[in-house]
Amino acid sequence: MDAFCTSNFVHLLPGGVLAVNITVPKSLIRGTVGGEAVLSVLYSSFSLDLPVIKWQLEKEKSVTVVQSIGTDIIGTLRPEYRDRILVFENGTLLLHNLRLSDDGIYEVEISITDDTFTGEGSITLTVDESISRPYIHTAALSVLELSENITLNCSHDNGTRTSYKWFKGGKPLANVTRFLMSPDQKVLTITRVLMADDDVYSCEVENPVSVMTSLPIRLTVYRRSSLYIILSTGGIFLLITLVTVCACWTPSKKTKHPSRKPLSRVSCHSPSSHTGDELPKRTKHKGINAVTSLYVLQKKDPSRDDSSMNSGGSPSELDSMLCFTNSPKKPTSWSTHRYI
Repeated sequence: MDAFCTSNFVHLLPGGVLAVNITVPKSLIRGTVGGEAVLSVLYSSFSLDLPVIKWQLEKEKSVTVVQSIGTDIIGTLRPEYRDRILVFENGTLLLHNLRLSDDGIYEVEISITDDTFTGEGSITLTVDESISRPYIHTAALSVLELSENITLNCSHDNGTRTSYKWFKGGKPLANVTRFLMSPDQKVLTITRVLMADDDVYSCEVENPVSVMTSLPIRLTVYRRSSLYIILSTGGIFLLITLVTVCACWTPSKKTKHPSRKPLSRVSCHSPSSHTGDELPKRTKHKGINAVTSLYVLQKKDPSRDDSSMNSGGSPSELDSMLCFTNSPKKPTSWSTHRYI
């Protein structure tokens, strides 16, 4: 404050006319929506009277913000400034609960009754909204090398008067041959993607009152000659399905059963007396006639019907036969004959 005070002398105009001398310590003030801003001024005068202070906002049309004698506000404040204005004795203006509409150039005039000329000064106030955390939007995070362009878009929900920066692997990116940025640098386009582009990307958003950096994303680049061609084109689910089927499937083994021949009944008699149409001989066993029959057990042939099961087998098809004699009262001795 001493540095400013030493320079605050009363300005003496030619002819001995006095004027108010105003000093503005800071001509640019940056404020945040919902915050407050102090528009500081200093003035000096030989008069002991209270100063008349007037603040105006210069836009398309000048708007009177406040007018006071000392710290006492004159008249009624505009609705948008009620309960948000405070004037100090040295002419400083305090704005509470800043709005985007408060942005602009503020002109201050301070006059003293005994002084002929009024002191003037101006301060520029910028009001911005804080930036929310940005995020990167892209159509795909996996691409094939030498493919067409891929676009990264840096987006955020809140924030005004923003500027953008891009980082690859933590290092700043600039407009180069294959890395192209939109005029506002919000969009990054990588042309003709190469394997060297496989890296981590992030964006930074900044405005006069805040700066935020997005979470990094990983851009994966696959070689065209690798298996990842299938994965990058959306065939991963098909590939997993095929691998699972191939791993679990085994061909069924069908056991071939030899054909079954039907049970044949043939007559049992000696080879010397065998003829094709001869009936089984009746023998006497203890005075009782008995018919000796031969039963041959064969496996059933499915190709034959049930009627074939009762037909007699050809002697040439049989290697051996089991013969037994049946008696009405009791079984006789077993005997085995072989056809020639």
